[in-house]
Amino acid sequence: MALFAGLCCASILTGTASPDWLTFIASRLPRLISVALTGIGLSVCGVILQQIVRNRFVEPATSGGMDAAKLGLLIALTMAPAAPPLGRMGFAFAFSLVANLGFVAIVRRMPRHGAVLVPVIGLIYGAVLSAVAEFYAYRHNMLQSMAGWLLGDFSRIVQGRYEIVYLILPIVALAYFYAHRFTMLGLGEHMATSLGLNHRATAAIGLLLVAVTISATIVTVGAIPFVGLVVPNLVALRHGENLARTLPIVALSGASMLLACDIVGRLILFPYEVPIGLTAGAVGGVLFLLLILRWRR
Repeated sequence: MALFAGLCCASILTGTASPDWLTFIASRLPRLISVALTGIGLSVCGVILQQIVRNRFVEPATSGGMDAAKLGLLIALTMAPAAPPLGRMGFAFAFSLVANLGFVAIVRRMPRHGAVLVPVIGLIYGAVLSAVAEFYAYRHNMLQSMAGWLLGDFSRIVQGRYEIVYLILPIVALAYFYAHRFTMLGLGEHMATSLGLNHRATAAIGLLLVAVTISATIVTVGAIPFVGLVVPNLVALRHGENLARTLPIVALSGASMLLACDIVGRLILFPYEVPIGLTAGAVGGVLFLLLILRWRR
C-alpha cells in the first residue's frame, strides 16, 4: 500500500513543470486514475483467465482476446466512424468475447498433458487475429496509424477522454464477489462440479468480465502486454491461489506495476515520453523469463 501511494504521488509530480490546479484536474489526475484502473483491470483479467483454462501462462494478450478487440475497434472506426467511445467499445467487446470463447473451446479439446502448449497456441491464435486486423487496416488505409493508436499510450489521456475506464470498478467488484467460485474453476471441471459449482456458467461470467475490461482498455489507451501474466504469478508465488484472499493484492500489484512503467516511460527520454506499451512489454518480458526459469527449476 505504501509503495502504491508513493507511486501515485510520483505520477502526479512527474512532468515538465509543477502542475497547477487546471493541469492537475484536466491531465495529471485523469492519467493517474486511468493508469491505476487499467493495471487493476488487466491483472484481474489475467488471474480469471488463468483459473478458467487452468494455465499460469495465459493472459488477454496470449489468449487472442486483446487482438480480437483491436479488430473490433478497427471495424467500428470504418463502419461507424461517428460512434461514441461506448459504441466502439461494444464492437471491441463482442469480438473479444467471441475470441475468448473460441480460445477456451480450443483448450478444452487439448489433452491434459498438453497444458504446456496452451500459451503457445494462444500466441498463434492471437497472431492470426492480429494478422486479420492488420489486413483489414491495410485494406482501409489505416495500417500506418494503427500501430500508433493501438500501442498502449497514456499521453492522450485528459478529462473527458478516459471516463470509460471507470467500468473496470464494477468489474473488479464482481470479480471479488465471484472470487471463491473462480478459485474453484482452477480445480478443473469435474472437481468443481462435484463441489456444487456450475462450471460453465461461472466460466461464462468470467469471460464476460474479461471482455468488458479488455474492450474498455483498448478503446481508451490501446494494448498493454504482460501485466495480466506476470502479476498474478508473482502474487501466487508469495500468497497462494485463494482469490478471495489474493485478488485485492493482485489488483494493487497490477496498478503499482503499471504506474511504475508509466513513470519510467515519462522519465527515460524526458521531456519526451515512451509509450507504456513498450515499457510494460520490456519489464513484463524480463519478469516472464524469470518466471519461466523458476518454473523449469
